[in-house]
Amino acid sequence: MHRFLPLLILLFLFACNGETSPERAVTETPDSGDPAINELNAAIAANPADADLLAQRATMWYDKDNYDAAIADLQRALLIDSTNISYHYNLSDVYLDYYRSRLALRTLERAAQLEPDNVETQLRLAETQIILKQYDDAFQSLNEVTRLDPRNSDAYLLLSEAFLEAGDTARAIKAAEEVTEIDPDMTDAFISLGQLLFAKGLPRAGQYFDAAVAIDPEDAYALHAKADYLRDTEQIDKAIETYRRASLVDRQYVAGFFNAGLLLMEMDSIERAFREFDLVIKNDPVHIRGFFFRGYASELLGNLKEAQQDYEVALRYAPDYELALEGLSRVKTFMDQKE
Repeated sequence: MHRFLPLLILLFLFACNGETSPERAVTETPDSGDPAINELNAAIAANPADADLLAQRATMWYDKDNYDAAIADLQRALLIDSTNISYHYNLSDVYLDYYRSRLALRTLERAAQLEPDNVETQLRLAETQIILKQYDDAFQSLNEVTRLDPRNSDAYLLLSEAFLEAGDTARAIKAAEEVTEIDPDMTDAFISLGQLLFAKGLPRAGQYFDAAVAIDPEDAYALHAKADYLRDTEQIDKAIETYRRASLVDRQYVAGFFNAGLLLMEMDSIERAFREFDLVIKNDPVHIRGFFFRGYASELLGNLKEAQQDYEVALRYAPDYELALEGLSRVKTFMDQKE
């Protein structure tokens, strides 16, 4: 049975936690050029006690990275309906993305008071406790999850992370192995286990990266993790190939092209590296380091004008980018000397 928090307690908690004042939130609505938000503004003005409308608008603010507005709307929604668990989840997510982990924790603690047997709440609570390095509390939350759901794979994966953060690698490995037995299709568990075993210097680490890729050959994250392992075990050609595969299966995932380019630079394969950095920029036109390294490759190839252009673009996005400043100075000096 739910335990309802009195409205007065919620108001006190919001004030003590340094959160936006609910009274201020009620009277202030951020300006918006978004027709969908403006439509919700009108609906909320007509129905100020509709918590769902406020939660919907909070989601829109959140998607626009307007965290203050999202927080204000979710606080208002909780004042109207303090027992809605999803509002607590959404508010904690905003706090986490806004680098306010302790407020996220307090929000989830309130959710846990409302529904102590809610597995998702306990998992979210444990994850936040790990972020805040409150490992004993995290173990307690995760033990509660395994009591409610003895074969919950997410709980064991978080247990593995908590043990690792707490410095107990052996138990971290054991928990990760438990995950792979409970859910043999969870790629994250195989990746985590491979990383743990590699850190311990155990040769069987590679088979877990292979297993992760075998589960989903088009999982860019799994491919990238395998490529990292290949790089770290000095299988450079295979690492380059696997990095490239990660970006080829997901063109928005340009980290594969970028890492392949870096390895090629280390091998003095400058022309090939240039092509990788070129792919980075074509798939992510605001990739600052992509512009810098394509410029650097151009500089090494003697294409000074192209290098200058890329350095200038990098500096347009990041005016204090020291390497780009140095590169631009170099190529301008070389070009002046040639004249």
